Order: sequence, then C-alpha cells, then structure tokens
Amino acid sequence: MKKSLVYSVGLSAYLLFSTAVHAEDFILTLKNNQFFPKVLTIPAGQKIKITVKNQDATPAEFESSDLNREKVVAANSEIIIFIGPLDAGTYGYFDDFHRDTTTGTIIAK
Repeated sequence: MKKSLVYSVGLSAYLLFSTAVHAEDFILTLKNNQFFPKVLTIPAGQKIKITVKNQDATPAEFESSDLNREKVVAANSEIIIFIGPLDAGTYGYFDDFHRDTTTGTIIAK
C-alpha cells in the first residue's frame, strides 16, 4: 500500500472510533451548597460527560434516582459522571448531604 493510502485509512478509522466513543462535556459547579447551573440542558440521545466541581470546604454528593447515579465529591475536588443517551425529558438530581437546599434539573432535548 502506498503511504498516503495507509494514512488515509488509519485516519478514517481513528475518526470513526473517536466519534463513536466521544461524550459531550458539561460542567456542574457546587458552591455555597448550590448547584450551578440549576438547570442543565443537554442533547437527548447522546452520551454525556458531566464534571461536578465542588468548590465548598465540605463534601457533597451528586445523586439522582432518575439517572440511577450516586457519587460523593470530596471538598474542593471534582468527579466525572457519564450519563445517557437519555430520552427527551426532565431528570432531577440533588446533593444528598444537603437535600433540602441543593437540587437541580437536567433537561434532555
């Protein structure tokens, strides 16, 4: 095979593979026991990567019965959560350590 053909085939395989496993990135920030943004809008039908950044001096927990996820994020740390692909709809989440005040919503469109 010619060098350019090998390169072209290799590049095509790489692009196909990287597109198939790529998850769109979103960020949720915890500060003063609140999630920001309160409403996170994501595309329906796609795998999503959410980085949860806890800027508080106490641990928190990203929990969602709707999404079947529960993960503690230490103080001044971050975690990564993968969700989806989701059907269009509304999905709630909360910090189980501050459940009455720290809530949010994910809307898949």
